[in-house]
Amino acid sequence: MAEPTSAPLIAVTGGDRSGHAPRRLVALALWLAGARAVSVTPKQPRADLHPDAVVITGGHDVDPVLYAAAPEVQPRYDRERDRLESVVIDQALALGIPLLGICRGAQLLNVRLGGSLYQELRSRRVRTSNRWTVLPLKTLCVAAGSRLEELLGTGQTRINSLHNQGIDRLGEGLQVVGRDLDDIVQAVEVPTHPFLLGVQWHPEFLLYKPSQLRLFRALVAAARERRLALAE
Repeated sequence: MAEPTSAPLIAVTGGDRSGHAPRRLVALALWLAGARAVSVTPKQPRADLHPDAVVITGGHDVDPVLYAAAPEVQPRYDRERDRLESVVIDQALALGIPLLGICRGAQLLNVRLGGSLYQELRSRRVRTSNRWTVLPLKTLCVAAGSRLEELLGTGQTRINSLHNQGIDRLGEGLQVVGRDLDDIVQAVEVPTHPFLLGVQWHPEFLLYKPSQLRLFRALVAAARERRLALAE
């Protein structure tokens, strides 16, 4: 067993074909927060890895077969990644491992807890643009009293938008703690869990904002607490 005082080990999942730059930025954020990041992909599943926390990163759309729905849009799926990350999420939920789901990661977390997704959001946007951008141009409204509000330090902030799907039916145990101006779900959490948070935006592209870096610092803090508890 690793020494409890060493840097927490965080599994960062992703695909083999894409998403390399976001994963590097997530790894940077975790390093800045005092953790070690290890990439986990279908070709490198690292089944023997015992992480202190997990980050499920963004990428391809979640296959609707996972929530018993027929495809409604031109498919852009990565089924090998779906299988890998479903196992990772299920294990994290079963073992109480801290987890941060980013964009697709938040969507898949919702699906693994029995929820479903909107396969396209363009038709549901009235007050906000459907344009993808890494810049923080979209308004996030944060639920009062939520863990997310505590971490961000505000009830309203600006976020980026790089997704075309979103949460529809909410998964079991999740609470919506963030929405945009079109009332589309932007963040979910489980208040009773040490750290279980899904965000629809990409905080790894916003690390110049201290509030966004705090999401990763909080994950690392939860990972460190879990490691210490297991060592006792």
